Parts: sequence; C-alpha cells; structure tokens
Amino acid sequence: MLASGRHAIVMVLGSSMAASLLPSLGSSRETPKLVRTHRISQPNPLQLTPELSFQIKVHAFLLWASVGFLMPVGIIIIRMSHRVECIKKLKVLFYAHLIVQITAILLATAAAVLSLINFENSFDNTHQRIGLAVYAFIWTQPIIAFFRPHRGIKMRSAWCFLHWLLGTGVCVLGIANVYVGLHAFHERTSSSVRPWVVLFTAEVSLFAFVYLIQGRWDHITKEGAILVEQVAPAGHLTSPSNNQKELTVAS
Repeated sequence: MLASGRHAIVMVLGSSMAASLLPSLGSSRETPKLVRTHRISQPNPLQLTPELSFQIKVHAFLLWASVGFLMPVGIIIIRMSHRVECIKKLKVLFYAHLIVQITAILLATAAAVLSLINFENSFDNTHQRIGLAVYAFIWTQPIIAFFRPHRGIKMRSAWCFLHWLLGTGVCVLGIANVYVGLHAFHERTSSSVRPWVVLFTAEVSLFAFVYLIQGRWDHITKEGAILVEQVAPAGHLTSPSNNQKELTVAS
C-alpha cells in the first residue's frame, strides 16, 4: 500500500509539473506576437561574453550533475537495498547512497554560490524561484537524515515517508528546473538547446523506467515463480521414463 501510494505521488508530481510547463510552450507557439512584444519590452537581450558563457555552462553542468544525475542515482541505489538481506551488502549500498547524495549537495551548493556571485538574482522568474526552493529542500534533507529514528520506533515509518517524499520532490523540481533553465537560456540568447533537451529527456526516461521496474520487481518475480510452478508438473510427467532409462542403462 505504501509503495503504491509513493508511485501515485510521483506520478501526480510529474504530471502537475508537466501541466504547468506545457501551457507556456503552447501559448508561445499560438501567440508569436506576444512573444515578440515581450522580448522588445525587456531591457536588453543577454549579451554572451566568453566569461559569462563559461559561467553559465559551469552552473548548468553543476546542477545537471547534482539534481539531474547524482540524486536520481542515489535514490535508485537505496531502493536496491530493499531486497538485500546480507548485512555487508546493505552497508555498501547505504554508504554508496550517502556518498552520492553528499556529492550532489556539494555540487548544488557550488552552483548556488556561483549564481549568487556572478548572476542577477532578482528572483522575478520561474527558474530562479524553483531553484531557490530546490536549494532549500536540498539542505533540509541532510538535516532530516541526521535525526533518523532507530528501527522499531513508531516515528520511523513517518520519518521514512518524509525522507522519501522530500528526496523525490527535490529530484522532480530539480529536473523540471533544468528544462526551465534551458528554455530561459534559449529565450534570452536565441541559442538552440534542442540537442540538450533530447539527451536529458532520454536520461530522465531511463531513470523513470528503472524506478518503476524496481517498484514492480517483486510482483514480476512472484508472477514468474507462479508460472514455473504451473509448468513444472508437465515436466515431471516425462521424468519417470527418463529415470527408467537411466536404471536400465545402469543395470
């Protein structure tokens, strides 16, 4: 029940984020005059100097590596431990999850410092506002992890759900903000970002596929075991003759 509820929340978060982004894309296609008017009303289009271009690329790479790659990998790693019974393997997966997530937090922090030092931070656009929320959630997550209750305590289940919900929310918001940032970069510079959108979409689709397979793996293996049990009796029908042949040869 809890796993299905988690999948439902993930799908709701993803669909709501997609619904919030699609109307803006559709309106930009249907009303090109409004887009041109908006561009003219802006003070100046972004003039890319070599230094600014490098800073933007570093900022984008750091955030992609953090919320667009390492954090989803960390979630997949810790989900692998749900079906592991060996204590040694559990420790390996736990520390791998911990190292990956700490690295992701440090990279996101570096990206935030870079944007505060070098970019205009008026927080009057969607990309900056979502980014601010992502940074807040990213640093809330390790604080919650530090106060993890021991197993057997009543608050453990609530803590696990909160930790999962916050981590999943950071990934969903972070991935959405990567798309928003690419769109904003295209709007300000008229540079093509389609190859990066295609590659990032392929990566996100792969992560989503692995995530969903992990959630249904127990059901898949259980159905496979039932199928084997149903087919097994038919195979045993030929076993007596085979055993008889072996006895005849042996005699």
